[in-house]
Amino acid sequence: MKLATLKQGGRDGRLAVVSRDLSRYVLPEIPTLQAALDDWEQAEGRLKNIYDELNANPEQGEAFDPEQCHSPLPRAYQWADGSAYLNHVELVRKARNSEVPESFYDDPLMYQGGSDSFIGPRDEILAKPEWGIDFEAEVVVVSGDLKQGATPEEAAKAIRLIMLVNDVSLRGLIPAELAKGFGFFQSKPASAFSPVAVTPDELGDAWQDSKVHLPLRVTLNGKLFGFPNAGQDMTFNFGRLLSHVTQTRDAEAGTIVGSGTVSNKQDNLYGSSVENGGVGYCCLAEARMYETIETGKPQTPFMQHGDVVKIEMLDKDGNNIFGSIINKVNTQY
Repeated sequence: MKLATLKQGGRDGRLAVVSRDLSRYVLPEIPTLQAALDDWEQAEGRLKNIYDELNANPEQGEAFDPEQCHSPLPRAYQWADGSAYLNHVELVRKARNSEVPESFYDDPLMYQGGSDSFIGPRDEILAKPEWGIDFEAEVVVVSGDLKQGATPEEAAKAIRLIMLVNDVSLRGLIPAELAKGFGFFQSKPASAFSPVAVTPDELGDAWQDSKVHLPLRVTLNGKLFGFPNAGQDMTFNFGRLLSHVTQTRDAEAGTIVGSGTVSNKQDNLYGSSVENGGVGYCCLAEARMYETIETGKPQTPFMQHGDVVKIEMLDKDGNNIFGSIINKVNTQY
């Protein structure tokens, strides 16, 4: 099942059921995605019936336009982002000539992001160039209700939806914020999620062990920048990440949990770029870290005015699963 939120009505938008090929949609009686998640046991079957009818009847529905979409949840009760690909963390540490603490391999890294508003999948990123504008391509899940102390197995069963995200980061602001010892705030502005959220069954055998085993494609200014496989080198799966959230609190329906920047281990350093035969990267910072390790200094610039990043995931037949996140940088707002 594929669900989107159109920029209609109030700030939470209007829920839409989208055809598998992302060409058409219909509006269900359920007004918002959050309302569906709050009553998932009843809503899931009703939405699935609409979805099946839409796919069976090519004449049904209106033309789907991702330009008219909010992020599937325009705002959320919780947005917690992990860092499950420890290759990314190891590179950061290596570029700084420091070691990764052993605890990082057993205890997930996670921070609580701002969730009162997200930008849409085709909205602009508004930021100043001196802030070091970067994208981070990730996979995220949306959970149902979970009680405090949920096990990874219980948490995995509560995964309702899967999305992609551009977790925008302002690298120039991060060092000063982390130096305060209180975590990210201004350095993590509003994120943009994929036009469509999908139920796990839509991924078929690509969804295994609470991981998505498909490449995540990133294009920068029309040029392929990275396509690492999201199912590889993921130290903590989504069941484990959701369980981490519930260690000291309940997780309410609509909680979004991110994987962190998708990153695969690669044999060579600077040669890990797409141009040199590698799978590339899902953020500019990682390319800059490889360059620092290899040459002593970064060479890839952060995003500038007019730069465009595109994030998407294709199935084994080349079909776009979630729709494409396409964000253009505007530094002159």
